[in-house]
Amino acid sequence: MNSVAFAVIAIFTLVFAVAAATNPRLMHAALSFAVMFVGIAAFFFLLGAEFVGLVQIFVYVGAVAVLIVFTILLTRRDAEERHGFKWGGVVVAIGVFVGLVWAILKTNSLPTLPYLVKAVTVKEIGTTLMTQDVWPLMCVGVLLTAALIGALVLVMEDEP
Repeated sequence: MNSVAFAVIAIFTLVFAVAAATNPRLMHAALSFAVMFVGIAAFFFLLGAEFVGLVQIFVYVGAVAVLIVFTILLTRRDAEERHGFKWGGVVVAIGVFVGLVWAILKTNSLPTLPYLVKAVTVKEIGTTLMTQDVWPLMCVGVLLTAALIGALVLVMEDEP
C-alpha cells in the first residue's frame, strides 16, 4: 500500500511541478505551485512526520503560495507579454540536474542500521518554543508583522 500511495503522490506532485514550470499563464503557474506544495506535504504524512507535513501546508501553501499569488495580482501588467522560449533556463536546469546526480553518486551510502532517535512530540516542540526559544520566536513575529505593515504601505494608493 505504501508503494502505491508513494507512486500516486509522486505522480501528482510531478504533474503539478511541471505545470508550474511550463504554464504560460502566471496565475495558473502559481496555483499549480501551491498544489505541488500540498503533494510534498503528503510525502511527509506518508513518512509519518505529521508535524512537518502540517508546517509544510501552513507555511508554504498558506503563506508562501498566497504571497506569490498576491504579488502577481498586485504587480500584474494589463497586457500579458509573450516572450520566446528561454534556452538559458534549460541549460541551467540541466546543469543543476547533472550536479545533483554527480553529488548523489559521489556520496557514501548511509549505514544500513538506523540510529535510535527518540521521537519528538508536538507538545515538546511547543514547550521548547514557549520556554527556551521564546525570544527568537517573538523576534520572528515582530519581523513578520513589520513586513506585513510595509507591504500594506507599499500597496496603498495615494488619494488625489
